Amino acid sequence: MWNARDIDGFMSLLADDIRWYDCGMPQPPAVGRAAVSAFAESVIAAFPDFKYDIREPVCVSSDGSRCVFAWQITATASGWFRPPGFAPTGRRASFPGVDILDVKNGKIVSIETYFDAAAAAEQLSGMRLRPKPGSFREKVLVALQRMHAAWLRRTTPPAP
Repeated sequence: MWNARDIDGFMSLLADDIRWYDCGMPQPPAVGRAAVSAFAESVIAAFPDFKYDIREPVCVSSDGSRCVFAWQITATASGWFRPPGFAPTGRRASFPGVDILDVKNGKIVSIETYFDAAAAAEQLSGMRLRPKPGSFREKVLVALQRMHAAWLRRTTPPAP
């Protein structure tokens, strides 16, 4: 249905109170069909050539209440991604991920989507987000993290 841009068909598979966690969402999780539909529409507007390929095997629990599958997405950033408002870059990305779907009474009640968001963002933006190992940038980030960790240790009460 994603590849056919059939949002209504996709919505018909979902429970009214669907919860979808996807690290690509502006503020996950999306709760309810209206929020999921809005996210789906924003993805299709930003990536009109979006292609979602399910990779075998699809794993289904013995009672049919959970399904897990890997996928590969290929898309070009040729439209605005709103929210948050990322401009189109014309760059193409292809990246793998995994979805976990929970089903109750024949409807999908939750979706969890996992993928390397930094790798996708690097491909789509053309900017390197993660520093190269051993680079000056990596050393600066490590130093900042160590200062922050020291500050947290001084200001945060110990865990019970």
